[in-house]
Amino acid sequence: MSQSIIKHRVRGMPAQDGAGVKLKRVINQPAFRHRDPILMLDEFKSDNPNDYIAGFPPHPHRGFCTLTYMLAGNMAHEDSKGNKGEITTGGLQWMKAARGMIHSEMPKQKDGLMWGFQLWLNLPAAEKMSDPEYADISASQVPEVTIDGGLVRVLSGDFNGQTGPVKAPGREFLYLDYRLDQATQVILPQQGQETRLLYVYQGAVTIAGITAQAGELIELADDVEVNVEIANAGRFLLMAAKPIGEPIAQYGPFVMNTEAELRQAFMDYQNGTLTN
Repeated sequence: MSQSIIKHRVRGMPAQDGAGVKLKRVINQPAFRHRDPILMLDEFKSDNPNDYIAGFPPHPHRGFCTLTYMLAGNMAHEDSKGNKGEITTGGLQWMKAARGMIHSEMPKQKDGLMWGFQLWLNLPAAEKMSDPEYADISASQVPEVTIDGGLVRVLSGDFNGQTGPVKAPGREFLYLDYRLDQATQVILPQQGQETRLLYVYQGAVTIAGITAQAGELIELADDVEVNVEIANAGRFLLMAAKPIGEPIAQYGPFVMNTEAELRQAFMDYQNGTLTN
């Protein structure tokens, strides 16, 4: 039974990014590359300022969207389009880089816990060179649905009559934060998205007799009912999306469809025309 429900299981690996921020790379690592249209998932969690204080100084993006979600801490955003904002506990930052953005994400704290996630979501070819977009989303803008054993924060998509604030037209992107603090069972929504991923970030969950601990990602079959059992407490992210089905050419902060488009992105960045 577990083989028909669980397609893949992997543990996030230690990594560094930005100016030396220590993090856990969950998606886009050797054991688990992208799952169309989800390109990357990083978790950063530390109460040691040396692990995060250098932040993510200005760097470019083209061809996809970034979504930062904070569980604890404060992070400031600035970009080449003049957008400025601060992501605080429970809030999100959605950036559609499209044809080009240069942005920075820097801690707004000198100590304490910094805990959050950054997810990269691909864009179809028709949108890769479209106008960039940016949105700051506060914790109060995220709907919460009470369920047996806890609650679900609806970050994107539709769940139990609530619609999340992050919009990704055409991808049918579902992004839910399950916070379950007692023994319970939940059935995951089944909405037909072919890409369906679950990341445990606290406690443990059991699916089809397989127990996954914090730091593990499970790729789920898209066409089966999935029952998640919680023995004591467990918190996890559910990510589901409709694949774009186009070639992916990626190098660092640029995600295009061909190698020629990648070379053009580098040239535009070097020439100072990436964001034009």
